[in-house]
Amino acid sequence: MPKLAYAISDIHGEYQLFKELLKFFDPELHQLILIGDLNDRGPQSKACLLLGKELVEKYQAVYLRGNHEEYLLQFLNAPEEWYPSYLRNGGKETIESLLHKGATEEYSPTEMAMMIRSRYGELVDFLTQRPLYYEWGKYLFVHAGVDLTKKDWRDTSPRDFIWIREPFHEGKNQTGKTIVFGHTITPMLHGDMQTTDLWLSDNKIGIDGGAVFGGSVHGVIFNEQGILQDIEDQNMNGPWQPSF
Repeated sequence: MPKLAYAISDIHGEYQLFKELLKFFDPELHQLILIGDLNDRGPQSKACLLLGKELVEKYQAVYLRGNHEEYLLQFLNAPEEWYPSYLRNGGKETIESLLHKGATEEYSPTEMAMMIRSRYGELVDFLTQRPLYYEWGKYLFVHAGVDLTKKDWRDTSPRDFIWIREPFHEGKNQTGKTIVFGHTITPMLHGDMQTTDLWLSDNKIGIDGGAVFGGSVHGVIFNEQGILQDIEDQNMNGPWQPSF
C-alpha cells in the first residue's frame, strides 16, 4: 500500500482544474483516488473521463462511480426515459463533449446514445465497472456516503453509495472508519452556501468545494494519521449556467 492517499472529487468537466490538482500527484508516493463525478455541467467532460480512465490504467488509480457517471450510464441504457432528467443535471455538456456542439439539437436521445456507444465502447465498459467504495487503512472513500443505520456499512445499497445525503451527514458514524466523500458541496454542508473549505464532522470529511458552481476543487493528501495537505483551487470561470 502506498504511504499516502491523494483524493480528488467532483471535477464536473473542469479539465484545467483537474490538471492543476494532478501536478501534486506523485505515483511513487500516492494512491490516487478519484471519488466520482468527473463529468457533466463543465465544458470538458470527455477530456476528464478519458483522463480518469488513463490514470487507472497507467497508475492503478482508484476511480469510484459517482451519481453523474451513473446518470450517463442510465441515459445510454434508456435514452428516451432518462434524457430530460440528464439534460437538467448537466448532461448536455457531456453529450456534446463526446459528440459535437449542437448535437442535442440535431439528434434524438436514442440516436445520441447509439453514437456514444459506438464511438466510446471502451469508455462505457470502463465506467460500468467502476467500484462504489475503496478502503485505505482507517479511511473509507465513497462518492456520497454510506447507510449509517446498517450494522455493516458494506450492506449500503448501490444507490445510497452514490446518492445519499442528509441521513449520512446527520447520522452517527459508528463504522470505525473516517469516511471521505464528495457529492454534496461543502458550502451546503457548512450551512452558509459560501464556505468552500473541507467539511469535517464525526469522522466524516466532505471534499467537494462546489467548483462547477463557482466554488473550488480540493485535492487532499492523507497519511495513516490524518490530513497532510489540502490543495484547493478556485474556479475563476464562474458557475455553471444551464443552456437548455
